[in-house]
Amino acid sequence: MSRKLSDLTSEFAQQAKDLINECNSLGVEMRPYFTLRTPQEQAALWRQSRSTEQIQSKLAALRDGGADYLASCIEQVGPQHGRHVTNAIPGYSWHQWGEAMDCFWLVNGKAEWSDRTKVNDVNGYRLYAETANRLGITAGGLWRSFKDWPHVQSRAESHPGKIYTLSDIDAAMRERFG
Repeated sequence: MSRKLSDLTSEFAQQAKDLINECNSLGVEMRPYFTLRTPQEQAALWRQSRSTEQIQSKLAALRDGGADYLASCIEQVGPQHGRHVTNAIPGYSWHQWGEAMDCFWLVNGKAEWSDRTKVNDVNGYRLYAETANRLGITAGGLWRSFKDWPHVQSRAESHPGKIYTLSDIDAAMRERFG
């Protein structure tokens, strides 16, 4: 998984730099944790909180839809364990498109992951999300459900499936990463 802003699309890389700089100027240091993610990395994150039945059902749906590359990404990573961190299967996260970034809040030299912590009455994740929104960037912390405070993305659409077909996503991911 990349942490480099240079792995993002050029337009979003500039937006991400502006966001980080603006947060820093307001006294909240945000550090990139994930930028570009391969479909296999996304598959591992998606699988870690899914049952065997859920995985098999998703594989069948992908194959039925002609998305063999995306299905193979999920199969290749094998069993994963961990907490729920994403609803997005490979190709359905803007991370695979270079249009999303996750940051952590640096407090006293350590990564602060709590979205409830305040320093000097300021919650870094809330400031980050509000600043992103002001800059025209979609902030996961401001979503109505499944709040994802570290996440920001260039597009308002929640995932690529809102604007591309399954076969288009499969072809794009195969071309880019396969």
